[in-house]
Amino acid sequence: MQELATLASIVAALSVGVISPGPSFVMVARVAVASSRIRALATALGMGVGGTIFGAAALLGLQSVLLAVPALYAALRVVGGLYLCYLGFLIFRSARQPLAAVADSGKGSSRPLTAFWLGLTTQLSNPKAAIVYASVFAAFLPASFTLGFAAALLAAVLFVETGWYVLVALLFSSSGPQRAYLSCKSWVDRAAGAVMFALGLKLITSAAKP
Repeated sequence: MQELATLASIVAALSVGVISPGPSFVMVARVAVASSRIRALATALGMGVGGTIFGAAALLGLQSVLLAVPALYAALRVVGGLYLCYLGFLIFRSARQPLAAVADSGKGSSRPLTAFWLGLTTQLSNPKAAIVYASVFAAFLPASFTLGFAAALLAAVLFVETGWYVLVALLFSSSGPQRAYLSCKSWVDRAAGAVMFALGLKLITSAAKP
């Protein structure tokens, strides 16, 4: 019973962070409106797997490692920020391309596997998410727990992360949002690319802060 209450507390805390707008939300929404529902769902699954990897790392003591080696966290922020800037540049550059050309280029997540990988790498490029997981787990996890509890926790993380982004994918891949996107594609892509680039810059500049 105690483990169930702990699990519920962790899931509730993580859910608040998951639904907060960020690079993962921008990427899933953009793939959904610019591509197909199946590719958007694959991107959502990639986000969920990325969150689960962060959860597994947190269970293994990620926070202790990052606190012991601050330079490692700073390096992760720089690398992650550069990757987000790169994704933002690709989206911004495709703003004036016809939708078919974007899909054919492979940078528009033209295959489900590519879309999954895009979701996974976008999620993993944000080390602040790793800190959120490590902090929440440190706050709520008991001093000792069973292997079954750990497995249930990671399954819950996968469900929460994937479930939220599946909802985003289903919403933005519906006909209404896609028609709106097609009518003003260049502006939407420029805005999405600029937001992604700004998030990357913010991550990079935060690396210089103590």
